[in-house]
Amino acid sequence: MGIKELNQDLREKSLKRMKKKSPRELAASWSSEDLLYSGPGRTIFMVLPTPGCAWALSDSGGCTMCSYMADSPLEAVSAEEILEIFHEHLEKQIKRQKLDTPTAVKLFVSGSFFNPEEVPVKARQGIIRSLADYSEIEEVVVESRPEYVTGEVLRECCEALPGKIFEVAMGLETGNEQTRMNIINKGFSNAEFERAVAIIQELKSEYPVRSKVYLLVKPILTSEKEAIIDAIQSAEYAEQSGVDRISFCPSTIHKGTLMEMLWRKGSYQPPWIWSVMEIIRRVRGLAKIPVIMDTAGFGTRRGPYNCKKCNSALKDMIIQSNIHQTIPEDFECECRSKWLAEVEYSGITHSASKLS
Repeated sequence: MGIKELNQDLREKSLKRMKKKSPRELAASWSSEDLLYSGPGRTIFMVLPTPGCAWALSDSGGCTMCSYMADSPLEAVSAEEILEIFHEHLEKQIKRQKLDTPTAVKLFVSGSFFNPEEVPVKARQGIIRSLADYSEIEEVVVESRPEYVTGEVLRECCEALPGKIFEVAMGLETGNEQTRMNIINKGFSNAEFERAVAIIQELKSEYPVRSKVYLLVKPILTSEKEAIIDAIQSAEYAEQSGVDRISFCPSTIHKGTLMEMLWRKGSYQPPWIWSVMEIIRRVRGLAKIPVIMDTAGFGTRRGPYNCKKCNSALKDMIIQSNIHQTIPEDFECECRSKWLAEVEYSGITHSASKLS
């Protein structure tokens, strides 16, 4: 059984096990310090309920590391309900934060914000128009697969957000097309990604529109050394393609995924935090655009991990380096020698698990 077939089978089983939740139960919001284009500030994050990622729910089975559809009710959510939930969470966060610092709003829909089958046009337009009313909000960030990025929808959003940066984030995952298509099962080519970036680039002369990519650190069937090399090369490709910001996402183990299955068999581990530090140092030394390293899951059983002595300290260093775009200082811990050995011999210990 190949990756695609196995991934689809796992997805179908996972969908059957999922406990159904209402849209309001699935919605969430929070805020934290963040790096804006204008400098350090604060971001309001919102997870809005939608039917779920169309790619994940298709016959493809979706991406081999992702279970974000678990944050979806897996049924149609009306534009009216999405808007009600959005306003409830926006008002709650504004009361807490008082918008006394430069602020961004990032909208997560467990799929593509521009796909009208996931986010109804009425909901999309209502959300964008509402955010335009707050002068303190400098940036609005949404996510989409490249195939839904069009000049028409970008113009609509930018014109509704005068004076605000509108950023489109795309999950490129890797610049290696073979890895993206056959190992991550992402379902789009470099050419499709480059087309979407080109559309955004063309509109920059008229609007403050930007593009961002998410890059996955260590897909399945990838050694520690390969993960570091791929992350660096992918960042170079993304910058050369014309993106404005890079966000690395070190792997964490999501339930019901092929990545989890291999992890349970002992054939996969998330990257070392040392690998993450190495990527930051090398990419920030080369890139001329902002580079962010996500720290979700750091130090947990299912996330990037070094040892109990240094997990927290390195996580804090990375968070601060994200905000100030600095290169983290050298740090010593006895577990670093184990990481160096794994990187050196990862070609020998590379997983050879059969997908059957």
